Amino acid sequence: MRLAILTDVHGNRFALEAVLDDLRAVSPDAVHNLGDTVWGMADPAGAWALQREHAPPTVRGNTDEFFLADPSELEAETRTYREFLEGQLGGVPPELAALPLTATAADGEVLLAHGSPADAWEALFKLPDEEKLARVRDWPGARVVVVGHTHTEAVWTRGGLTFVNAGAVSRQKDGDPTARWVLLERRAGVWDVTFRRTPYDTEAAVRWATDHAPDGGAEAYMVRTGLRP
Repeated sequence: MRLAILTDVHGNRFALEAVLDDLRAVSPDAVHNLGDTVWGMADPAGAWALQREHAPPTVRGNTDEFFLADPSELEAETRTYREFLEGQLGGVPPELAALPLTATAADGEVLLAHGSPADAWEALFKLPDEEKLARVRDWPGARVVVVGHTHTEAVWTRGGLTFVNAGAVSRQKDGDPTARWVLLERRAGVWDVTFRRTPYDTEAAVRWATDHAPDGGAEAYMVRTGLRP
């Protein structure tokens, strides 16, 4: 069995197109999307259309939750960002409201979440080791736990349980703007983890952000440099 897992598209159509091309060449048995789907400014509507067709979100990300909140409860900058995205998307995508916090795949052997199984905002890999293990005790059949959220690829194994951070499709933090995703392969009862890095036309994404987005300069910087401003 082969599972393709992506996360943190952040509204970047250009990065997502490259990832989808890459994973089609691999022909996985299933594709899972760990959320933070459209909160970004490199053609979020195009990115959402591609996700709906080819990689529907499996669980909700922390920025997806901004669309579920009462707008009056959001900070002014976040509210402005949401208004822009709703204009691009034609409203709040109804699919986001139905997304669960966790999901499982491969008959329960793979546990999926955005931040942690407890909270989309909680960074599982930043927790002490014993707390990582505590977060997944309700899924005794899990052998692999995959999350996103921190935009940093990582793997950690303890007692036959493997924790994976898939990295991010967009908005990298390490100075390398290539898009990221993960391939899980189950062979002879063992799960292998392969981190994939996919180059894409970052300058096309930069042009879209600077031409259309209210804070396009910040988005352009992240896309071009692979760093946070």
